[in-house]
Amino acid sequence: MAYALLSVGVLGLLVFFLGANVSRTRRSVTVTQNEAEADPNSALRKAIRAHGNCIEYVPMLSLMILALGLRFPLMPPWIAALMFTAVASRYVHAIGILTGGSVYEANLLKSIGAIGTYLTGIVLSVILIAHAAALF
Repeated sequence: MAYALLSVGVLGLLVFFLGANVSRTRRSVTVTQNEAEADPNSALRKAIRAHGNCIEYVPMLSLMILALGLRFPLMPPWIAALMFTAVASRYVHAIGILTGGSVYEANLLKSIGAIGTYLTGIVLSVILIAHAAALF
């Protein structure tokens, strides 16, 4: 359970740091906020997109990680590694958005983060489904 709690705690930090970054960036905008939000290269648009994308995936990942933590109090190392990979994927994706060019352009970090999120999310889902099926 410790790995699950650590993973969810670190995901929570990502959500709140990215949210604080949006607030910080909004205060530094020198053009109107609408113009900055519309510009796919602006720091504000990147901050908003990084936070928004994080919010799209972190809640479900957190629920699955906590459910597995409850199911496996003494977690097998490969499941802990999977959880940490999911967390790392979200961080890598956020860094890719914040440091890349336009929010519409693909870049290596965004791609690695997205692929890692999808793969780990699917595997975590399948593990949960398999363990739920065993309970019937």
